[in-house]
Amino acid sequence: MKKAAIFDMDGLLFDTERLYRDSWVIVAKRFGQEPDPAFPRAICGTSGAHSLEVIRTHYPAVDAQAFWDCGVARVDELTARSVPVKPGAVEILAFFRERGMKLAVASSSPYEMILRNLEKSGLKGYFAVVLSGEQVERGKPEPDIFLKAAALLGCAPTDCYVFEDGINGSRAGVAAGCATVMVPDLTPPTDDLKQGCTAICVSLLEARDRMENGLL
Repeated sequence: MKKAAIFDMDGLLFDTERLYRDSWVIVAKRFGQEPDPAFPRAICGTSGAHSLEVIRTHYPAVDAQAFWDCGVARVDELTARSVPVKPGAVEILAFFRERGMKLAVASSSPYEMILRNLEKSGLKGYFAVVLSGEQVERGKPEPDIFLKAAALLGCAPTDCYVFEDGINGSRAGVAAGCATVMVPDLTPPTDDLKQGCTAICVSLLEARDRMENGLL
């Protein structure tokens, strides 16, 4: 077993990726655009300059920053009162804590949103490090956020698990050299991730059970 584990947030710890998917459709209409069905998957897990590049690619006529801000603000409003925790999240975090492992969250969402969601869900106490895509130069699928999280945990990337639900995040985990476990939410794994990931699990409960049985 590794020394540390780094978790994505949306779609992995919390069932919020559907909120983003639906929000991007609504935002596109607000900006007078025909919603591009490929956009939610392309933007999933990204942050910073890469997010703006994705927006410009799919919606070149809009102000990319305003479009991004509008989508994030809508999800922020929807999750202000409660955050739906994904099955297995508490169980796997408790499993790791019982074994003294260091834990981090590394999410593309804004830092304040990450903290609020962790606090509202009661999960904040599990994590020694909380990192946002705002705090690194390059967002997912680049490995920067996972490399920084590993450094803050005091571990080499190869000593860390990365748990991700999305394509961009999983690719970032693989690129960082971490043992990447993909738990797909809305998007199935691509061929490169089937080869590159350490494991692909249907849920965090399955991942916990495989670790408990020495299979990860």
